[in-house]
Amino acid sequence: MVIGVVFRPQQPPEDLEAVVRAADRAGVPELWLWEDCFLEGGLTAATAALGWSERVRVGVGLLPVPLRNPALLAMEVATLARLWPDRLLLTLGHGVPEWMAQVGAAVDSPMTLLREYTDAVRDLLAGQRVDVAGRYVRLDGVALDWPPASRPPLLVGARGPRTIRLAGEVGDGVLLDSVTDAATVRRARLLVDEGRGASGRPGRAVVKAYTQVDPAQAAGPLAEQVVERVATLEEAGADTVVFQGTGQHPDPRPLVEALATAGLLPAAS
Repeated sequence: MVIGVVFRPQQPPEDLEAVVRAADRAGVPELWLWEDCFLEGGLTAATAALGWSERVRVGVGLLPVPLRNPALLAMEVATLARLWPDRLLLTLGHGVPEWMAQVGAAVDSPMTLLREYTDAVRDLLAGQRVDVAGRYVRLDGVALDWPPASRPPLLVGARGPRTIRLAGEVGDGVLLDSVTDAATVRRARLLVDEGRGASGRPGRAVVKAYTQVDPAQAAGPLAEQVVERVATLEEAGADTVVFQGTGQHPDPRPLVEALATAGLLPAAS
């Protein structure tokens, strides 16, 4: 089981360095960032986090696919993956429909866009030359001059069953948002495995789950709460449990302390 924490965008960007350094010192395996409109940019924040840390893996969950050309995203991700090998995690998703409409990026078929986009980015990051004339994604002989030595994991953020299944089919797994119960993870595990099986692609798709805990409860019982939450979600099929605070209490540093107290971090074991 892999453990992570989230730097929620309700915190100002100038707080990020202190959070990154605290997570790195404590031995937190993964630090995750959001990219919600109209808060911090996911890739710029990830670049800063990678530069401020030595070992923590940095994930972005999630990048709304209507906002960027897939070739541009692949260029940016490839650069980060070459500068900090094996430390970047990437999640693609639909984005909030209202926000996508607000910026003039809404599409008639979000599922079609997500499928085309994820396929294209995955192949570009794998060093392939991509020719595609899809409904939304059109690339004519595009290949990266500087692909990463190894493609970073490419997840799909999902809530609905069709998108969760798609995550197993076209991505390396699924990132679930705001999970508190085992049943949600069990359903996702079945769907993502079904999607992977239908794709014919090798390997097992992963299930990563964001789960919310109020850091205001960090004293005493919180350590027991995080241990119980990890055990519940792991038994249901999650490969990674990522703890996040609330919108009112977004700072994850109390959660980092609770995870260390509970013995759930490698450095604290």
